[in-house]
Amino acid sequence: MQPREIRDGIYYVGAIDWDRRMFDALIPLPDGTSYNSYLIKGSEKTALLDTVDPSMEHVLMDSLDQLGIKHLDYIIAHHAEQDHSGSIPQVLKKYPEAKVICTPKCKTILIDLLVIPEEKFITVSDKETISLGDKNIEFIHAPWVHWPETMLTYLKEDRILFSCDFLGSHQATTDLYVCDRGQTYEAAKRYYAEIMMPFRAQIQKNLDKVSHYDTDIIAPSHGPLHDQPEFILEAYHEWAFGEPKNIVVLPYISMHNSTRKMVEYLVSALSRRGVSVKQFDLSATDIGKLAMALVDAATIVIGTPTILAGPHPNVAYATILANALRPNLKFASVIGSYSWGGKTVEQLTSMIPSLKVELLEPVLIKGLPGKADFEALEKLAENIANKHKEQCFI
Repeated sequence: MQPREIRDGIYYVGAIDWDRRMFDALIPLPDGTSYNSYLIKGSEKTALLDTVDPSMEHVLMDSLDQLGIKHLDYIIAHHAEQDHSGSIPQVLKKYPEAKVICTPKCKTILIDLLVIPEEKFITVSDKETISLGDKNIEFIHAPWVHWPETMLTYLKEDRILFSCDFLGSHQATTDLYVCDRGQTYEAAKRYYAEIMMPFRAQIQKNLDKVSHYDTDIIAPSHGPLHDQPEFILEAYHEWAFGEPKNIVVLPYISMHNSTRKMVEYLVSALSRRGVSVKQFDLSATDIGKLAMALVDAATIVIGTPTILAGPHPNVAYATILANALRPNLKFASVIGSYSWGGKTVEQLTSMIPSLKVELLEPVLIKGLPGKADFEALEKLAENIANKHKEQCFI
């Protein structure tokens, strides 16, 4: 792939990974991803902003060769995770004169992960600047977006915010800038849900922080660039600051149809009361879709059969994931079936200590659901609807 000029002396030199389908052995990538690296050629000095995943190192090196880069002064490391930093050692091998600029915390992590010699680093403080001659870069510390060492940079003369993982999306596309807003909105929401949502309070602070910069272009580390920054900033504001909506997320597993019958009945009972439900069969669900649904939901109801006195392992996994993502849920409950007993409810509720939710009366039944069980589900649906009305979600 050839380098692409963003503005005079500023180039995209990253790589598109069309075929990657899993990130961190955890996060599905239905649309692939990109590893965005940028080169800034000032009148006096040249800086490379991030590298690429080691699997795409050759793409970055080829772009630098095509641009005729013989000397590199700085490698700016926004974030130590290897999809951004993994090719730094090879760039330093090609350009031994270059220095790595990062936060003090990032320096420590890069030494640990990539064994980069300490003398190669220059650490910078929040709001510190460097000059490339006719171009000046300001460093913006953004801890816990989404690692503790994360940094953004702002190119003053061209009004470009290089936002690292913040405001990005896992999306493989030849479009340099956002062209299909619907596609990018969904990809960015998935990205927010899976990566940024656990740090909602820090996201809120940094949205306020970047609002003080006059920005024409937002250049993230994944996905297309934003030449209309208000699109992604408004979306993030909605996700980070918005109140939960009148939505119940219902992830479940059913082995012999008892739990499935309960789920179907509860979905119907909720819909009759004007409550929207997003149902996920955990035997086949894209976990990223579940994460996206949790961004807006007010309530989660977990459906599970009982296995060896506890919840189904797929349900346990989804519950632990929901706890880790820390969505802004308000209520939670459990429904399911058993044959002779167990501690399903106790085990599941112990898995969500990070969720600030009110636990609603569960419905655990023996065997197939009958009349009394359906009445209990009606009662749960009524309780959820009333709770949503009290909170003005309906």
